[in-house]
Amino acid sequence: MADRPWVTPDEVREYSEIPAVQKRSDARLTVDIARAEQYIITYTHNSFKDMEEVPQAVKTAVLILAEAYAHNAIVAAKEVKSETFDDYSYTAESTQISVEALDLAALLDDFVITEPRNGVTLRMRKL
Repeated sequence: MADRPWVTPDEVREYSEIPAVQKRSDARLTVDIARAEQYIITYTHNSFKDMEEVPQAVKTAVLILAEAYAHNAIVAAKEVKSETFDDYSYTAESTQISVEALDLAALLDDFVITEPRNGVTLRMRKL
């Protein structure tokens, strides 16, 4: 049985090249990891309970997604749209990472469990 969490905050820090994510506390990174794992469980309809260890592709997806969640939380907390100082003003555009842009499907599609359809399938043919 694969125990959660599947990755540790130290692994996320080691993977990330974003300095703000590397400085994030263990408690906050643990929440980001939990959110990433829940996203993957929901996406794949697979809790990986029947496996001894979570596959490397799934761990990689958790690392990528946890880093994105941490980055988005940092950006949302510091987000400043515009500031004005006397006769000088500027507008800053901060970009959040979109989950769809991470292309996690390439890592996770092999582990998706399709839910069976309920009901009867009819096949019709010409007489």
